[in-house]
Amino acid sequence: MLYFLVGFMGSGKSHMGRRLAKQLGIPWVDMDKEIERAEGRTINDIFAESGEDYFRQLERDYLLQLDKDQDLIVATGGGAPCFYDNMKTMNEKGRTLYLNRKKEVVIAQLMKGLHRRPLLKGKTQEQVMEYYDAVMKERRPYYEQATIFVEELNYLDIAQMISSGWL
Repeated sequence: MLYFLVGFMGSGKSHMGRRLAKQLGIPWVDMDKEIERAEGRTINDIFAESGEDYFRQLERDYLLQLDKDQDLIVATGGGAPCFYDNMKTMNEKGRTLYLNRKKEVVIAQLMKGLHRRPLLKGKTQEQVMEYYDAVMKERRPYYEQATIFVEELNYLDIAQMISSGWL
């Protein structure tokens, strides 16, 4: 089964994906890294050279090519569920887990890696907080279409839920 980890950038999707995969003994992918590999350039370069619309189409294409019968954990990009009908596609192909982390936790993570995030490059902490508030308001309705909300659950809890057939 496909398991999609969704949530705001910096919510820990890649970290959770890596840990879940190891615990469950199934592969995982970071969707952004897969797109970078296929394009032969970084997300920053894709945004700068081809624009966000092009990147969003790459995300869409990646989701469409996934086989719903494969066992795979997919750490999506933060915006992936919010474009086209990506959230619907993910829910039809597998299970979606919304990593609904506290704002303070997410902001702290984002501040550590501003240079890797094209939509945040050059922003101050105050600007990142304003960006978070504005964008989360738009994205929350998409994230909330997920199968399950993961707030304080850790990867061991989630792995147990998957192993027991609850997810």
